[in-house]
Amino acid sequence: MKKTLLSLAALVAIAGCSTMAADSPVKSMDGVLVGTGGMTLYTFDRDATGSGRSVCNGPCATNWPPLMATKAPGGDYSIVTRDDGKTQLAYKGKPLYYWVKDTKPGDKTGEGVNQVWRTARP
Repeated sequence: MKKTLLSLAALVAIAGCSTMAADSPVKSMDGVLVGTGGMTLYTFDRDATGSGRSVCNGPCATNWPPLMATKAPGGDYSIVTRDDGKTQLAYKGKPLYYWVKDTKPGDKTGEGVNQVWRTARP
């Protein structure tokens, strides 16, 4: 009975760990960070690392939609506050964005746009 309970507890713990990983809004794929649906994430050189803010607002955010989040999954992730008061996920202090012209998972067409956009890398 005791062995069965320990096995059951271990199984529940393992299931809990896999659920936490699946809940993370960001994953690493092919050397870059990706968000929902495997879409590539980017950083903006004009965002100051660790400032806690995003400087891509208004029309910029239309082309570079922010990865919105209310809490960070931990580790190198944090939350920054946008000008509109909403919150966005950041990696190593840099806010994360999608690029409107990426149309399918694996697209990385935003790399180097205007020499200020970079694919986010783990």
